[in-house]
Amino acid sequence: MRALLVLLVLGICAYWVACVPTQDKRDHRIHHSKDLSDHTHDDSTDFQYDHEAFLGKEEAKTFDQLTPEESQERLGKIVDKIDSNNDSYVTAPEILAWMKFVHRRFVFEDVDKQVLLYDKNHDGSVSWEEYSKQTYSHLIGEVEFYDVVDKEKYRKMMKRDERRFKQADKDGDLIATREEFTAFLHPEEFDYMQDVVVTETIEDIDKNGDGSVDVHEYIADMYTPEADEPEPDWVKTERQQFKDHRDLNKDGKMDRSEISHWIHPQDYDHADLEAKHLLYESDKDKDDKLTKKEILDNWNMFVGSQATNYGEDLTRRHDEF
Repeated sequence: MRALLVLLVLGICAYWVACVPTQDKRDHRIHHSKDLSDHTHDDSTDFQYDHEAFLGKEEAKTFDQLTPEESQERLGKIVDKIDSNNDSYVTAPEILAWMKFVHRRFVFEDVDKQVLLYDKNHDGSVSWEEYSKQTYSHLIGEVEFYDVVDKEKYRKMMKRDERRFKQADKDGDLIATREEFTAFLHPEEFDYMQDVVVTETIEDIDKNGDGSVDVHEYIADMYTPEADEPEPDWVKTERQQFKDHRDLNKDGKMDRSEISHWIHPQDYDHADLEAKHLLYESDKDKDDKLTKKEILDNWNMFVGSQATNYGEDLTRRHDEF
């Protein structure tokens, strides 16, 4: 009897885990921008930013386990993939295309996993009914958990997901095609989702509920001070960034348009700048293109021996790139 009870409890727990909203199962919050890396871009300190930009954040983890010789060997194979016209040179546009491919691959792989999870009738689409039943069944009557903690929190999550789903669902039929489901999962990738990205960013950061983000809310979103801890220099720099570049009308807070400018900057493309940076730093003869030797001579900027998960990547097919 005890064994049966244990199995029943484990089964309920497993079902509950499957039903936890996406916000709890993974980082469902929209990123403030299409960041290439979580690291500061400071080559005088390290090349972590360059590694993640060139390889992708997830793939940039296993070169930690590689020797310099292994890193260079694998980078050489990657260079062959980047040289799309097979002219034995790599240009900035080819590096940019590679970085965009790496990023798209992460998005597509994530969507593949999520479609498998939610597409219950296997028609290649995900309806709001399929998604909500799988994610919020404990709230909509299929299963009642009387001891669910923070049930109101999950109700708010469901409303937020429904709003985003409806925004992604262009034809309004509450059935998301693969592209629409991609927009739902990764709204920062789609221009027509920009409004909901701004709305959710405000909801995440605006603690006093005035519909804008002041400097204190902006800093609190990225930094929680310890007791009696002096404010780090990088936080002081962020405060100045807020005054100089975030609060464009100088009224002490960011409104919707300023937040949109922050998370969707129109004045520069991070990936394009990084591609040009990698080329410039490696182009010894200054002919605006790189040979494989030039890249391998500067291999530690591209991959290093302590920053990638590229072992498995080289066994994948890159025909679509």
